[in-house]
Amino acid sequence: MFRNLRYYRLDCVWPETEEKLSQALDSALFQPCGPLTERSSGWEAVYPDAGDSLARRLNGADLLKLRSQSRVLPPAAVNEELEARIEEYRERMQEAPSPREKRRLKAETRDELMPKAMLKSDRIWGYFDLKEKIVGIDAAQVSVAERFLRRLGASVNFTNLRPLQFNKPVGDLLTRVFLGNAPGQFAVGRECRMQDAADSKSVVRWTNFDLSDKTIRNHVIDGMHLTHLAIEYDNILSCVLSEDGVITKLRFLGMDDDNDDGNDPLARLDTEFVLISGTLRMLIADLKKLLDGFA
Repeated sequence: MFRNLRYYRLDCVWPETEEKLSQALDSALFQPCGPLTERSSGWEAVYPDAGDSLARRLNGADLLKLRSQSRVLPPAAVNEELEARIEEYRERMQEAPSPREKRRLKAETRDELMPKAMLKSDRIWGYFDLKEKIVGIDAAQVSVAERFLRRLGASVNFTNLRPLQFNKPVGDLLTRVFLGNAPGQFAVGRECRMQDAADSKSVVRWTNFDLSDKTIRNHVIDGMHLTHLAIEYDNILSCVLSEDGVITKLRFLGMDDDNDDGNDPLARLDTEFVLISGTLRMLIADLKKLLDGFA
């Protein structure tokens, strides 16, 4: 369900019930791309068997799913058709088209090819923690998270949106975990990224290494800046945590990703969400405590 997480805090009056939230999200319901529409985004049911509800409230959190659909029109296809039209213009007018005419021909070409372009959809999962008023978005890239937040803002009015930050730098905790000085629920994994303090372009990555090795630790001791670190939290989950608080490569230890156990798919979704939201709530609470609260 979630592989990456970017967290944001927001001030809002969140709908009191799952039903009211679904009604609010309905104002930005997913609509397929029209013939000349390049991209369309909107909310869809978190699971077909969950009925028409656009949200699922469990364990003090609301699960949401944004669907984005786009038309795939390769620039090379546009350019090839454009070249043919420019050549036809030369033969007909006995002169090369002006820059303005080329722009018109290109726009005309795109408009005619767009309805024939293939459609592609992607889904973005997100959830809202009712107590802390934090939204977590499964997005490795900022632009994807911003697309989710724009559609959320079209359904639920919120103010003072900002990335989740703490009063102390997350990087301080990463360094403590890396050097073996962190609380017991945090253990170092087998991946990290470091940056030269004097040159931000000088980056070193270790993947699938024993990070307790003295030669690797000495790089941080000698002044390199730790920007990303794989951690294991409370023997439940593993992930890579960045100094910006972004979670990537999220994985629950011992969780079977196969869906061949004969369980009801909706019940499996609910169970997975309760486990994920509950564990992440504990992780955020520990980060909040260790880093002196939210900024």
